[in-house]
Amino acid sequence: MAQIQACPRECHCPNNFPNAVYCDNKGLKTIPQIPPYTWYLYLQNNQIEGVSADALRNATQLRWLNLSRNKITNEGLEEGVLGKLSHLVHLYMDDNLLTSIPSGLPSSLEQLRVSRNRISKIPAGVFSGLDRLNLLDLQGNKLMDDAVTEVSMKGLNNLVQINLAKNQLSSMPLGLPPTTTQLFLDGNNIEKIPAGYFKGLPKVAFLRLNRNKLGSDGIPKNVFNVSSILDLQLSHNQLTEVPLIPSGLEHLHLDHNKIKKDAPRLRYLRLDGNEIKPPIPRDIIVCFRLLTSIVI
Repeated sequence: MAQIQACPRECHCPNNFPNAVYCDNKGLKTIPQIPPYTWYLYLQNNQIEGVSADALRNATQLRWLNLSRNKITNEGLEEGVLGKLSHLVHLYMDDNLLTSIPSGLPSSLEQLRVSRNRISKIPAGVFSGLDRLNLLDLQGNKLMDDAVTEVSMKGLNNLVQINLAKNQLSSMPLGLPPTTTQLFLDGNNIEKIPAGYFKGLPKVAFLRLNRNKLGSDGIPKNVFNVSSILDLQLSHNQLTEVPLIPSGLEHLHLDHNKIKKDAPRLRYLRLDGNEIKPPIPRDIIVCFRLLTSIVI
């Protein structure tokens, strides 16, 4: 009963989810006093401009904080307010007015989502101490090449997924941690990939480079010769030939390019004596459109 009474009048605290407080879609301009039992706090789709320490003073057990689709600026974040949330694991701040990664993030954080803000810089040391962070979503910001460097990315020792899609990058980002498994760079202005680039990313398995400005001359011969790559997406670029691909690759996207040569022209294909059983895999028919005879 005490929990029901402690629920902010602007919010909803369902009995069947006793650690959750729903304050989303309420037209709020400020954050109400949050009760101490709150683990999950939903404040998305409001008009909130800042986060004060007073409003979250008792919410020391927060695990999940959703502040997406508000009007929060860096100046509106009271100094140290996020760092005091020592149990916070997920922080959503998509679709706000941030111009920089918020400082003083708690060391407990595992996922940080700040897509579609106005972020143009990543301060040196902002990720220091965030050893548990495994997902960083920076999609749809204003990051240029000089913002993503070894200095700015230092501290991301266990990062698995980084989303830098729809920024203003013209070259492959530097300083990404070797733990990176999923790298999303769609919708930038990248024209070339440096030779040996992926030697520093030995675990990358999912690589998305759709909708860039990559031509075949911007892709060194063996740049994708990384055994870990399983899914390679190069759609909507300016490739004129099929790049060399690793033997372990499972998914390759090359649609909407300018490929004129090296397109498969096989008309007769024998695969008998292998371990392929009928029926004929659909992928073979799709990839080798000129085939008139297949033996398996």
